[in-house]
Amino acid sequence: MSAVALAAATVPERHYTHHEGRGATPHRSNPAVIHRELSSLEVRAGMNVVEFGTGSGYSGALLAELVGPTGRVTSLDIDTYLTRWAGLIHHQRGVSHVRCHAADGTAGFPERAPYDRMVAWCTPPLLPKAWVDQVVDGGLIVAPLPIAAVPNMTVVARIRVTGGEPVVEEVFTGGYIEATTSPKTDLDLPGRWVDWENRLPAPSWISIAWRSEDDHTEPYAGGELDLPSWRTFAATRGDHRLTMAGLSAGLWAIGHTTTTTAAVIQQDGTILADAPGSPSLAVLCNWLEQWEEAGRPAPASYFPALARTSGGWDLRLTR
Repeated sequence: MSAVALAAATVPERHYTHHEGRGATPHRSNPAVIHRELSSLEVRAGMNVVEFGTGSGYSGALLAELVGPTGRVTSLDIDTYLTRWAGLIHHQRGVSHVRCHAADGTAGFPERAPYDRMVAWCTPPLLPKAWVDQVVDGGLIVAPLPIAAVPNMTVVARIRVTGGEPVVEEVFTGGYIEATTSPKTDLDLPGRWVDWENRLPAPSWISIAWRSEDDHTEPYAGGELDLPSWRTFAATRGDHRLTMAGLSAGLWAIGHTTTTTAAVIQQDGTILADAPGSPSLAVLCNWLEQWEEAGRPAPASYFPALARTSGGWDLRLTR
């Protein structure tokens, strides 16, 4: 049995996610995915670890179990309500080597640095320089990062920091809520890169200005859409007119727009466009044809590279 599995057998998950005093918290990740990320993080006893995104407190409790009483865990979240509750639950269980702080995690937490390991349960707009600066030489960061400047275009990256330089060792399918400067009250709407949103009667949004006169709909003839593969492929086109939208409840849509044309394909395989002869529809259909010809490549099959910017590093994938 792995170290993470042993920790999970000890930590009462629902005591954190559905605490009788607080109730269920919506700010929580899938436990199976948490276990995957923590396995990739390779946490060992005695380490100094920081997590960005406290959530229910469950991930912090697993980290505390992994580092043991000689290690320490710092948990950061922008939401004071979450950090206070997680801190209380840790205290109730007698877990004393976790400290929860309300703070903007994109700036790191220099007070308790340097860290052997970092893990993020929220997606920053890029890999922050502060994170790299606060990791020991040879340390690991596991975090979701955008691969295009639109919402929900993310992968989870395992990053090794050596000599102050981050290098991506591996990427996984996945992503988490966007890191924001204030708590999010509506988890159905992205936290950034949204140009228009509608909250009633049901949440909908788009990443650039959209038109309501869409009058062309057709089914995708290529079969069931593999969303992780398709969105990663679309992101690597490098087209600045790439668009992400949520036009129907629970369905993401990815496509192409100009100032006068638009076309997207939803998760359910429905293609929506402004007109049958739309230039954006032609671009979208060409992307889909290229994707099928490439064999619907998995996100992990791409080559990851970090490009330095003024505030940190952008992650981009190529084939």
